[in-house]
Amino acid sequence: MANITKKVSWSSRADDSAAAAAAAGEGTPLLNGSEQPRSFRQHAAGGSLFQIGRLTTVELEEEVTADEDSLRGQAREIPHTEKLLSLKYESLDYDNIENQLFLEEERRMSHMSFRCLEISRWVVCGLIGLLTGLIACFIDIAVETLAGLKYEVIRRNIENFTETGGLSISLILWVGFNAAVVMLGSILVACFEPIAGGSGIPQIKCYLNGVKIPRVVRLKTLVIKVFGVICSVVGGLAVGKEGPMIHSGAVVAAGVSQGRSTSLKRDFKMFEYFRRDTEKRDFVSAGAAAGVSAAFGAPVGGVLFSLEEGASFWNQMLTWRIFFASMISTFTLNFVLSVYHKKPGQLSNPGLINFGRFEIESLEYSFYEIPLFIAMGAIGGLLGALFNFLNYWLTIFRIRYVHRPCLQVMEAMLVAAVTATVSFTMIYFSTDCQPLAPENSEEYPLQLFCADGEYNAMATAFFNTPERSVRSLFHNQPGSYNPLTLGLFTLTYFFLACWTYGLAVSAGVFIPSLLIGAAWGRLCGILLASISSSGSLWADPGKYALIGAAAQLGGIVRMTLSLTVIMVEATGNVTYGLPIMLVLMTAKIVGDYFIEGLYDIHIKLQSVPFLHWEAPATSHWLTAREVMSSPVTCLNRIEKVGTIVDTLSNTSTNHNGFPVVMQVAGNDEPAKLCGLILRSQLIVLLKHKVFVELARSRLTQRKLQLKDFRDAYPRFPPIQSIHVSQDERECMMDLSEFMNPTPYTVPQDTSLPRVFKLFRALGLRHLVVVDDENRVIGLVTRKDLARYHLGKHGLEELQLAQT
Repeated sequence: MANITKKVSWSSRADDSAAAAAAAGEGTPLLNGSEQPRSFRQHAAGGSLFQIGRLTTVELEEEVTADEDSLRGQAREIPHTEKLLSLKYESLDYDNIENQLFLEEERRMSHMSFRCLEISRWVVCGLIGLLTGLIACFIDIAVETLAGLKYEVIRRNIENFTETGGLSISLILWVGFNAAVVMLGSILVACFEPIAGGSGIPQIKCYLNGVKIPRVVRLKTLVIKVFGVICSVVGGLAVGKEGPMIHSGAVVAAGVSQGRSTSLKRDFKMFEYFRRDTEKRDFVSAGAAAGVSAAFGAPVGGVLFSLEEGASFWNQMLTWRIFFASMISTFTLNFVLSVYHKKPGQLSNPGLINFGRFEIESLEYSFYEIPLFIAMGAIGGLLGALFNFLNYWLTIFRIRYVHRPCLQVMEAMLVAAVTATVSFTMIYFSTDCQPLAPENSEEYPLQLFCADGEYNAMATAFFNTPERSVRSLFHNQPGSYNPLTLGLFTLTYFFLACWTYGLAVSAGVFIPSLLIGAAWGRLCGILLASISSSGSLWADPGKYALIGAAAQLGGIVRMTLSLTVIMVEATGNVTYGLPIMLVLMTAKIVGDYFIEGLYDIHIKLQSVPFLHWEAPATSHWLTAREVMSSPVTCLNRIEKVGTIVDTLSNTSTNHNGFPVVMQVAGNDEPAKLCGLILRSQLIVLLKHKVFVELARSRLTQRKLQLKDFRDAYPRFPPIQSIHVSQDERECMMDLSEFMNPTPYTVPQDTSLPRVFKLFRALGLRHLVVVDDENRVIGLVTRKDLARYHLGKHGLEELQLAQT
C-alpha cells in the first residue's frame, strides 16, 4: 500500500482533535504505520493549517533521518479503519460532454451513420460473448487436465503406500504439489498485478457504480487473472473458478470495445467512437454478464447480475444487447466443450459449473416443507454473517501485517499446505466406507483402509475439485454419506474457505459457499429422515443440499434476484424457483441484521467512494451548501496558459473539473458560470498547443477534433510530461469550444437526497452548486456524497485519506 502523503480530515472537527492530540503528545497513526512527525504536532498546535474550504490538508512529507530509515525496513503494523474514504479513486465521466465539437460531429453524422454505430454495438457484444466463452473454455480444460493429473498421481501413490506403509510420503507429495502450484499463482498476483487478486467482483461492482479503479480492466490483469485462477484451483485451495470469470469478462469487454490495446501499443482503428467512459462502462456491464453466463450457464442470471449489482443507468436496448452477449458466451462455451469431450453438437455443458440434472421425482416438495426451507435460509444467513465477520477481521489483520509481496506469497503457500494436510488427516481418520456402486460418479475413488469394492466417503468431498464435490452432494444416492462425515467436512471447509478468501491469489467464493451449504444442507436432510417416522417423505437429501447451498451463498454474498435466477438456470429446473427465492430473501434479511455482504465489506475496506441506490435515510436536513467542496478553482472563458498550467500542476488540489466563468463586460459583479471543463481536456489542449495567438499566426493549423481527445483516452498524459515554454505561458487559451456549456447545476439549498438522486441516476462526476445569481459557490463530487452514511449512532461522516 502506498504511503500517505497527506492526512485529510474535515476541519470543523479535525482542528480541535489535532491540537488536543498534540498537547497530549499523542501521534495519530496513519495507514502507512508511522505516527505524525514531531514537526507536524507543533504545526497543529500552532493551528496554522492550510485550508481548502472545509477540508484540512496537512503535509506530512519531510526529510527522513537515518534512524527512521532503518525502522522503515522492518515489518510494521499498518493501522486501518473503515471510517476512511480514499482520495485516489476518481469517478468515470458517464455524462456526455456536449461541447461544440460534440454537437458539430453529431450534425455531420447521417441517419445511416447512427445505424452503423448501433450495428457496431451489437458486433462488439457478440465479440465479448465469444471471447469470454473461449477464456472460460481454456480455464475449464486447463483445470480439469491438471487437476486430473494431480489426483491420479496422488491416488496411485496413496494406494501403493497403504499396502506397504509410509503414507507420510503421500502427504508430503500432496502438500508439496499444492504449495508449489499456489506459490506460482500467488507470485503472479502479489508481485506483478495485485488488482488481479480475489474474485474481482467488488472491483467490477465499483467500476459499474461509476468509480475508476486503477488497472482493473487492463490486459495484464486479465492474463494474470486467468493463470492465477488455474493455479489456485489446481493447487487445492478452497476456491472456485466462477467468480473470476466475471472480472475476466469485464476486462475483455473494456478491451474489445476500444478497438485497440494500450498495453500492447496496438491500435486497430476500430470502434473509435466508443473511446469514452459512457460507452465503455455499458460494454463492461455486458462483459460482467457474459462472465456470469459462462460460469453458471445462466444468460438471464448474467443480465440480472449486471442490473442488480452495478450499472446505475439502464435502458431497454442495453438489456437486449447484454442478453445477446450472455447467450453467445454460453453457446460458445457449450459448443467448444462438446467438441473437446468428443461429443460435437451435444450441448450439455452450458456453464463451468454444471450442477447436473435433477430428476423430477427428487425435486418434488410439499407445502409443509417451505417453513423448513425458510429455517434453512435463516441458518444460512447466520453462518454467512459469521463467515463475513471472521473474514472482515482477517482482512484487517492482512492489511496491517501481511502487506509485503513476500509475506503474501508465504501466507498463500501456508494456506495451501494446511488445506492439503487437513484434507489428508480427515480422509485418513475417516471410517465412512461406502460401496462403490456403478451409478456413483466418483472420478478419483480412494479405497485407503476400506474393504475391496468400497471407497472412502470423506475423500469424495476433499479429494476432488470443488465443482465435482458439489455435484456429488447434490446427486449421490441417499446413504452415500455418514452424518459425522458431513458435519466434520462442513466445519473444516468453512474455516478453510474463510481463511482462503482474501489471499493474494485469483479465486472466487461462489463454489466454496455452495459446497459448505450443500454439505450442511444434505446433513439436514439426513437428520430429518432419521427423526421422521416415515423416512420416505424425506427420501432425497439432494434437494436439501440444493437449498442449503443457496442459503449459504445468499448468506455470504447477499445477492437475491440474480442469484435466484442463476440457481434456477444452473439446476435446469424452475420447480424450486419459489423455495430458492424465499431462502435467499431470508438469508439476506438475517445476515444484514448482523453485518454487510462480503463484497460490500471488501469495498468498504478498500475505502472506495461507493454510492448506494439511495441517500442515507436521515439526511434530508443536509443541503448542497453543507456537503459541497469550496472555494472552487474556476477558470475564465479566455484564460492565460500559465494560469492553467499552474492550476493543473498544483498537487495540493489535484482537481479534475473546473467551472468556467465569464465576467460581464464593464461590470464589477462577480463572474457567472458559463460551462465546465475537465483536467483531461485541458491536458489535450496544452499538448496540441491550442492557443489563441498561434491560431491567428498559423492559418493552416488543423482544427482540433473529438478524435484527438479519443486517441488520448483513457491514459491521458500527466501535466509534468507537457513542456510549455516561458513565452507560451503568456499566451491565452479560449475554452469556449471545448467546455461543456450546459453542466448540471443545483441551488445551494437543495437537500442531500435530491443531490444524491441526480448524481447517482445521471452518473455524474461533478455537480456545480450556484447561488441565485448563477455564481459558482461550490462543487459536489462523488466523495462529498459517499462520506455520509448511516451508522449505529445515526448519520456519520467519514474522513478522507490520500492512500
